[in-house]
This record gives sequence, structure tokens and C-alpha cells, in this order.
Amino acid sequence: MDKKIKDLLSQLTLEEKAGLCSGKDFWRTKPVERLGIPSVMVSDGPSGLRTQHDNGFNENDSKTAVSFPSGCATASSFDRSLLNHLGQILGEEANNYNVSTVLGPAINIKRSPLCGRNFEYLSEDPFVAGELGAAYINGVQSKNVGTSVKHFAANNQETNRFSVSEEIDERTLREIYLPGFETCVKKSAPTTIMCSYNAINGELSSQNKWLLKDVLRDEWGYKGMVVSDWGAVYDRVKGIKADLSLEMPYSGGHTDNDIVQAVKNGTLSMEELDEAVSHVLEMVFNYVEHKQSGVFDMEKDHAESARIAEESCVLLKNDDKVLPIKVSAEKVLFVGYFAENPRYGGGGSSKIKCYKMTSAIDAAREAGLNVKYVHGYNDDFVTTTEALTNQAIEAARNADTVVVFAGLPESFETEGADRTTLDMPQVQNDLIEKLAQVNKRVVVVLHNGAPVSMPWVNKVSSILECYLGGENIGTAQVNLLFGKANPCGKLAETFPLRLEDTPCYLNFPGNGRTSIYSEGIFVGYRWYDSRKMPVLFPFGYGLSYTTFEYSNLKVSKAAFRDDEEIEVSITIKNTGSVEGKEIAQLYVSDKTGVEVRPEKELKGFEKVNLKPGESKTVNFKLNKRSFAYWNTDIGNWYAPSGTYEILVGSSSRDICASVKVDVTSSSKKAFTITPQTTMGDMLRNREMAKLITPAFEAACNFIIGDLSDEEFAKQYPFTKEAMVEMIKSNPFRCDRGKNGKTLEMILNQVDEYNRALDK
Repeated sequence: MDKKIKDLLSQLTLEEKAGLCSGKDFWRTKPVERLGIPSVMVSDGPSGLRTQHDNGFNENDSKTAVSFPSGCATASSFDRSLLNHLGQILGEEANNYNVSTVLGPAINIKRSPLCGRNFEYLSEDPFVAGELGAAYINGVQSKNVGTSVKHFAANNQETNRFSVSEEIDERTLREIYLPGFETCVKKSAPTTIMCSYNAINGELSSQNKWLLKDVLRDEWGYKGMVVSDWGAVYDRVKGIKADLSLEMPYSGGHTDNDIVQAVKNGTLSMEELDEAVSHVLEMVFNYVEHKQSGVFDMEKDHAESARIAEESCVLLKNDDKVLPIKVSAEKVLFVGYFAENPRYGGGGSSKIKCYKMTSAIDAAREAGLNVKYVHGYNDDFVTTTEALTNQAIEAARNADTVVVFAGLPESFETEGADRTTLDMPQVQNDLIEKLAQVNKRVVVVLHNGAPVSMPWVNKVSSILECYLGGENIGTAQVNLLFGKANPCGKLAETFPLRLEDTPCYLNFPGNGRTSIYSEGIFVGYRWYDSRKMPVLFPFGYGLSYTTFEYSNLKVSKAAFRDDEEIEVSITIKNTGSVEGKEIAQLYVSDKTGVEVRPEKELKGFEKVNLKPGESKTVNFKLNKRSFAYWNTDIGNWYAPSGTYEILVGSSSRDICASVKVDVTSSSKKAFTITPQTTMGDMLRNREMAKLITPAFEAACNFIIGDLSDEEFAKQYPFTKEAMVEMIKSNPFRCDRGKNGKTLEMILNQVDEYNRALDK
């Protein structure tokens, strides 16, 4: 805490301090004019600025801004530099509008494809969410504009989001739902972190001391300010104690008075209040004292929106190389109202009043392309007429290539409500089926914020997933369809075949009061790959107009301690005829058998641009966290000693090269030994096995010895193998009475083992 903040704290009245802990209105902090403390403004993000005019906060009253691709799209770029660049643009725009903080990025895990806000979130994988989120934050904050990473934590559904309790065990929290935030804190030091609406294991995030103070502040070392999601506060005093500094929006003075009364009656200390106020003051003065001038060139940023979308679209299918379309030699038909009026962003707090919209029809015309267009369905996206359908079918008969623009209307997915199905509107599915019956070259271009089912997947030639691609998505679509750009995005989430296949199908969104995370750590590809389940499209998947070859996988060390870093490299070659970008993905598979773990987990990704025939070496660095799981017995990250496999490929289902390494744990003790511990528990761990092996071998020798199978069968009603497993599974307490062992002797032996491991 610097001298200026300390001086201000000494001059502020109790009432002024309490007032600084909530907003002035919907978007501004309170000023204290007599002490020169100004009010600063925040703005919704993260895919564009939803900055409100002074006379209101209705979305229709927001200032014009450029709408960039949503998080569901940009995550598919797997491109840290691209997310950083997007952040820099938004930082420039924010400075132009005098916005101190952009409310983003949104990095919650996509637990279910039905979550209504998935369009805003980045991935089902915490490594992707953290790496890309940190890159975005660093970009925004390079312009001295703050960010607000949201929503901390486990905001994975919209149903009853203000009150539902997400019931999650600690290992699952640590491995899936918290690491993205941890990465952002440690790699980018976000100005603020926004707590979520929901409760976690019965405690609202806005007053959850374990979450906000113990983990975020004390364990991760976070130095910034925690702000509430808008309307998330219930017990303001408890929130202050838990490290929630700023409540938004304005509470009408009620919670300010709660703080004042709590200080007066001694239930809240002045030191606790000063801590909260200091974070608010630091946020305010860091902005106003270092504010940069901002340039908001909307035309330039509109063009950048298209380039970012190009990097983010995913080519899911391209049979017979129907794409790219050869416009000079083909009669091309565009079908579907999305071609004229694309859905460019998500509904709710991230909906932008965009600068201008460029549709695929607009872009085709601007490029001078001779493309015919028919609506195919009504402008509500969910109804049609016989005339519209027949017109589309007849036009398709006479076209060389048919491009159908389809997807989810805003009414199907938006903040505040979850989806109930993976299906697109039936009229769109029916239209695609009918067009595929009369033309073999049907391309489907999708506009959606989350996975959809595709009953026609085997009947069309090509599928281009564009997600919600921002206000200039039409330019990106035309560039990709006609080969001016090469698709290079890959899915940051799994597309399942059926809703019933999804990990949390039986528990999403819960009973209204709680949502039980019974799938645990098995979220997304961790679930599908571990169960060897067929999927529509796997995590990390995406095609290109060129081809790539992986070779020469190397590791800097084949055996190492878990506290050492290792380097992994692989060579990628463009074996096709056009320039393209490949996203190499590194996964780690635990072969030790010590703990139940997913088949493999993503621990690295790199995007590389290659000209035809060009080769480049891609490098990764791995550390202890790359191999570790959260061990609840020791309350820390733990990488068991043993064999791990490093796998590199183009998706979670397309592994091109692998190598095995041996890791030695820096911790001898995987858990505390108790009378309930078995020899088998200890034998699964390399270090603990050294301790128990002599006793295990003695027990086996005592019972089995040199008995032949026939002699053994006369004494025991099962096999030698079964006897060995029984010896492994007997807990120490079962030795009581054997060879005169008392309970005291067993407890002493247990203590002796623990002391040996502690040395």
C-alpha cells in the first residue's frame, strides 16, 4: 500500500469508506470530491465495448463500438498472440471512451454444451482458458486499462445462477475449475477479478472466504481488487471479510449502511474495511494517473475483426475438396437468412451495438463475386414457407455449389437461460437435408455459440464452423470459402453425438437448488477420450486446405525429477500445396496407476505458419504441474513417480507421435498412513513401495512359500494370485491378533512408517 493510499485512508470518514465499497450507479465507482478521489467507469466486454451513455444503461443506449468474435470463436484460434492483439485493440478503444476497466475475459469451463453463456467462455479445458485469458489480459492492460476476469468461480450454468450451489469436490475444483483463473493471476496480474453469482458447496462466491482470500489472495498471491458480479452480493459485511472489495452496481445505500453499523458494533474491524477500500483506491488511481490516449479507428478495427474471425473459424469437413470454391468456374448459391443477417455475438451483457455489419452477401458483392442468394427460411430463423423451401430446392438443382448459412438464433442461447437441446431449428435441419438430396456439393456454414447436433453430417460435403464471429464475419466467411484465406482454427471443445453422451447429462442443471458435479475431473475430452466414446468432432480438431506431417519428437531428458523443467520439440512440415497454419497439441498421459486420472490432458499448444514444403520445429516446456494432479491427502500438487507418456498431435483423437519418460517425485509421501491403509495402497507408489515391499514379500512368503499350485489348492479355496491380491488389500488394522499383534503395536508401526516418509 503506497503512501498516497495510506494518507487518503487516514482522511476518509467511516461513511465515505463504506461508500467506496459500492458503485455510484450501474457502471461507475463513487467519488469523494473533497479528497480528489474521482469516479471511474467500467464497461461490459469481452468481445467489444458495451459502454453506456450517461443517461442510462439499457443496451440500446450503449455507444457504438466494434464487435469482435466471441470467446467461443477466438479460443478456436489457439493463438496467444491473436488474443493479445485483440486485447490491445480493446484497450485502445476503452481509453478513447474513458473506460477504466473492461469486464472480461470470461474463462469459465464449458461443463455442458447447454450452458447459455458458453458463447462467451473459451474452452472445456482449463489450460486453454488460462493461457488465452492471460494473453488477452496482457493485451488490454498494456494500454493501462484494467480487466475483470470472470466469473470466479464455477459459473457453469445460467439456470438459477443467482442462487444455485455447485457441489464440487476439491480435487475437481483444483484441476478443472480454478486453474484458468490461477494462470491469469500468475501470468497477467489482472486489475480485478469478478466473483460469480453462484454458491460453491453452499457458500456464495461473493462471501466465500476460502475462495476469495485463502486461495486467490493468500495462496496465489493476487494483489488486485475483487468486484462482485452485478447483483451478486447478499451479506455485504461477510463479503468484506472474505475480501470482496467492490459491490456493483449501486445498492441504494443499504449495504453501505450495513458496513458502517458493523464497524460501529465491532463485527467488522476498521483494518478489514481499510483493506477493501485500499484495493478500490488502487484501481481508481492506477487508471486516472496513468491514463493513455486512445485511438478508436472503427473502420480499421472492423477490418481487424474479420482477420481475427479468419483465424478462428474451424473447417470441420471437406469431402472431395469442395472448398475452396473456384468462383470463376462454378455457379454458387447462398441459402439461408444468416447469409444476409448473421448472428455476430451473444445475447445479454456482451451484446454490442456494432459499428457496422458485413454479411456474407455484402462481402461477396464487395468482392465482385457472382453469387445467387435465396432466403430458404424466414427471418425469424425458425419458420419457413413452402414457397421459400421450393425456391431454395430449385435454385440448388441449378447450382454447382450450394452454401447453406445455418445456426442458432439468439432466442436459442443467451445469458440468463440454458439451452435444453443440442438441436438447431428444425426448419434449418430439414432444409439442409432437402438441398443435399438435389445437390452433392452442399457446404454448411454455422453460426452458433456452442456445439449443435448435425443429423445431416454425412449428407453434406463441407462444414465450416464460424461460431459467433463478430460484425465482419461475412468478410471472413467469403475469404475462407473462396480460398483467399486458409482455415486454421481448431475446436476448443468437443462436439458430442448426443446430449445423453455428455459428462454431466444426469446432473445438469440440477434440481434448482444444487448442481452436483458427479463427473468430477472428467469434463469434455477427458470424459469422451477416457471412455473411448465416439464423438461428432473431437477436442482440438480442425482441417486445412493443406496437409501437415509430424516427425522427430524429442525430449530434453528421458528421466527427471518433478521439480525440473523439460523441453519437448517436434518438427512439423507443410506437405500440401498452399500456405497454412497448424496447431500442435501436447498431451500428457499418466501411466503410473497411482490415481484415477483422465486418459490424457492437454499441457501445451503452439500455432505455426508454414509455406508449402516448409518445416519448422515447435517447442514446448513442461514442469511439475504438467504431470501432477491435486492430491487431497497432502493438500498440494503431486506427480507420482513412474512412467508418463508425452503425446503430440493435431487433436485429442489424432496423436502423431509419442514418447515415454520417467518422473521421480520430489515428495516421498503421497498420503498419511493410517490403520486403514493397505499394503496395496503403498505398493502403487514408488517411494512408499520401498518401505512396504519387505513386509509384503515376507507375508507372501509366509503364506505361499514354496507350495506348489496343487499343495496350495489343498489348503486354500482360491488361487495363489487371489491370495496375493488379498494380502495387498488387507488394511494394517487386520493384523491385530496375528502373531500376538495388539492395536498398540499396529499404531506404533503406522507411526514408524510415517516418520520414515517424513525424513
